[in-house]
Amino acid sequence: MIKSSFFYLALLHIFSSISFTAEKNIIFFITDDQSPTLGCYGDPIAKTPAIDSIAKDGTLFLNAFATTASCSASRSVVMSGLHNHANGQYGHQHAFHKFSSYYNVVSLSLPRAMTNAGYRTGHIGKYHVAPEEVFNYETYLRASGRNAVQMAERSKDFITEKSDKPFFLYFATSDPHRGGGKDKNSKYKLKPDLFGNKPDGKSHDGVDEVFYNPKDVPIPHFLSDTPETREELAHYYQSVSRIDRGVARLVQILKDAKLYEKTMIVFTSDHGMAFAGGKTTVYEGGLKVPFVVRNPYEKKRGVKQTGLISHIDITPSLLDFAGALDHEKNRPKNWNAPEKYWKDKPYAAKENRGSSGKLSAYHGKSWLAILGNPEKKHWEEIFASHTFHEIQMYYPMRVIRDDQYKLIWNIAHPLPYPFASDLWAASSFQAQYQKSMSAPYGQKTVRDYIHRPEFEFFKIDQDPNESKNLANSSKHAAKLKIYKEKLKSAQSKFHDPWIMKWKYE
Repeated sequence: MIKSSFFYLALLHIFSSISFTAEKNIIFFITDDQSPTLGCYGDPIAKTPAIDSIAKDGTLFLNAFATTASCSASRSVVMSGLHNHANGQYGHQHAFHKFSSYYNVVSLSLPRAMTNAGYRTGHIGKYHVAPEEVFNYETYLRASGRNAVQMAERSKDFITEKSDKPFFLYFATSDPHRGGGKDKNSKYKLKPDLFGNKPDGKSHDGVDEVFYNPKDVPIPHFLSDTPETREELAHYYQSVSRIDRGVARLVQILKDAKLYEKTMIVFTSDHGMAFAGGKTTVYEGGLKVPFVVRNPYEKKRGVKQTGLISHIDITPSLLDFAGALDHEKNRPKNWNAPEKYWKDKPYAAKENRGSSGKLSAYHGKSWLAILGNPEKKHWEEIFASHTFHEIQMYYPMRVIRDDQYKLIWNIAHPLPYPFASDLWAASSFQAQYQKSMSAPYGQKTVRDYIHRPEFEFFKIDQDPNESKNLANSSKHAAKLKIYKEKLKSAQSKFHDPWIMKWKYE
């Protein structure tokens, strides 16, 4: 009897040391203002071994697009599966900008749906959406958004908590967003932004920083090859590599806890890099994003997926992985009607809840089934919708793009293109702007960047750099007409109020 007791206690000790965390966990890792500047995308200098490793053992999406190149608006899409013009968050959430999503988005909200699906939900880093009750997480963790390694450490207890519930962690860095001041060590008059890096070549705590030589950086097609651009890109790349260090630490935490083969990792960015020609535009530099998925339950690995996917697909895809997506109605299985949710909450009785009928299904669709199939198409075309960044930056643009053509409608084209405050101050832009309006800027002149035509039409498969506008080409008039109708159709499908602008102004 004594021996049996000792044997029982020994077994109890062994099993108590094993993590009982459930399977099908999710880490959704989203960066701030990052283009596909990663080794796995063929970038010649980016040192990103952790992300590259995930791509090698997962699926690398080659044609992933944000729906808008603005931080808050994009994150509202990521967390709702709805275009931002439909969920109500047209622009920034913070300070005087004060945009927020409609209250009735609560029934489609990613964190709400994951909670209802039986997940422990956690958030760390940048939030930047509203209202909080709509996009509510059970656990909020705190760490510097500029130090993804520290963020990973602060997430460890949440990840490894012993529970019969799987976890969903929304992990949002502030890197590689501009910020942190100027590099005063530059020899040039116009000093580069630090992109969150420490001044004087110092490192963030616990981070093995990677430093880049401005002479080595590749120049994106939408920027000009100047010393000022090179200096800023070198800082940008350092910030990107710091992100990769955080990914590496997260992976190690998962492996140590025997959770790596039970956790799907999704890596992306809210939109493209924070340079004029990228962020706040609907050019490729603004909308094309990195997108890497490692699904431990997918048999086919190392896949390069060529299908068109959109940020509207994220929420339904994660719910699909969790087994919580109603495929027929394209919404959460545990549907909680917004009218029912808000019925006993008088403080929201008179708030703008949006149109219930238009907030009852996702705009996106799950990409889970195509992770192991490199040739499988997802969307025939993608739609993008930008209206605001900062509140003073009204410049609505609409886009329809497939694998052959891309049409941009600059609805407010008589206006000069408005600049985000940080992009206006960027040394990479000011260096050209201060020369003259005729100075080259990427594929354009400064003047052409600021003063845009009503329509921009590109043969995107032959002109990926968007260098030749075919909107006034008689040879392409018939094709342009077809794409205008495609654009109108997408606006109607996704409930875009700006569709009325075709009829007046």
